[in-house]
Amino acid sequence: MEIDAAAASRILGQLEAAGLVVWLDGGWGVDALVGRQTRPHQDLDLVIARDDLAAARQALAAAGFTHDATAVPGLPARLVLVDAAGRQVDLHPVRFDRSGNGWQDLGADAWGAYPAEELTATGVIAGCAVRCKTPSLEVRHRLGYPLTATDRHDLALLARRFGVAVPPTVADLAAGGEPSQERMPP
Repeated sequence: MEIDAAAASRILGQLEAAGLVVWLDGGWGVDALVGRQTRPHQDLDLVIARDDLAAARQALAAAGFTHDATAVPGLPARLVLVDAAGRQVDLHPVRFDRSGNGWQDLGADAWGAYPAEELTATGVIAGCAVRCKTPSLEVRHRLGYPLTATDRHDLALLARRFGVAVPPTVADLAAGGEPSQERMPP
């Protein structure tokens, strides 16, 4: 089942009510940055302090979310929670260093970087301000693997709205107008 703006807002509200700080990541991060939903979302990706995982899990359990132990990769890279309707919350736990940089343990001594200065953006979902990664970090986190049509859509939006550099295979799409939702995979 899709996570629409109302569902995303409810999930963020539950985490906020529990006193947790999260940053939007991935597709909803991009849509929040541009201020509107531009495509369907199958999950809600969130960056969270590793030490807050248990509290987040408990807060979302009250809304019917349970740990999906079959999700690959799982911990330490991410904790996937699903509800009975199939909505998915993908928590990306990070360890913060003394400078405020977040480090996502990807296993086997591989790390994902969330520099402190890149966790400073604000977006909007359902009329509410939300914390986001910067557009440039959203781009960097989509490099190093083959881009999907969804990635191209998101990157083109970021390039048009914020002028961030994107790979050459996306630059033409970015210059040619907004990708339509109809061209996006379900």
